[in-house]
Amino acid sequence: MRTITPGAQASARWLAFACGLALLASCTLAASAGAWVPHLSALFSAGLTPDPDARLPAPTRYSYRGIHTTEASGFEAPLRTRLDATVPAGLGDVLAFYRTELGKLGWQEKTDGAVIAADRVQLAFASPLGPAALELHRRDNSTMVNLVQKNADTATRANVMPEPGQAKVVFSNIGETEAVLTIHERTIRRAGGANAVALDLPPGQYTYELSVPGHAVTTNILTFAAGDTWELTVGRGGEAWSPLQLY
Repeated sequence: MRTITPGAQASARWLAFACGLALLASCTLAASAGAWVPHLSALFSAGLTPDPDARLPAPTRYSYRGIHTTEASGFEAPLRTRLDATVPAGLGDVLAFYRTELGKLGWQEKTDGAVIAADRVQLAFASPLGPAALELHRRDNSTMVNLVQKNADTATRANVMPEPGQAKVVFSNIGETEAVLTIHERTIRRAGGANAVALDLPPGQYTYELSVPGHAVTTNILTFAAGDTWELTVGRGGEAWSPLQLY
């Protein structure tokens, strides 16, 4: 659980949140005897048919499938939903499946930046909820699926929507001592349990540091794409959590 609370506006475009928003990343694996165990009856079916129980469009034929959501406390709809799947079928068949099923849901495929190659596909969509993307990769005799849908309404109401053309980073410290974030030539200090702050950044790759007294400095590199929101959190014990894409 990551807690964001808004408050007064900070300097240099940092924004403090104030209403006790709690963000939670969750992962739900496909229901079966084991999510990593192939569904043998579906695995050897002739074609790709949609699974009516899938949260995002997915074929019944798969050897692995997982759903990952990022949620905001107080909001029923998640900020972001991601489907990961391994489908034992050709890339062309999987692409055809998704174009058909996403079209049925009103997703509009964008041509800008589209990549369609023999071993990978990368497509952007405008879905009824917000921006979405499909990535397919060929591996061995299967196609790896990564399908993401964002909910623009939830992100706007939860105050984590980036400015147009920008990315956003949210800095949270739920520990007991002061934590310091250094990014984009800025040093931000947050007392333990203080309100989280957010910063809009130009898209790009950034090196950042998280430091807490008594702990080794954590240095990492993160790529921020336009329209994405990431959270950097210091945990209760002073440890730096892995970056979490909120939106």
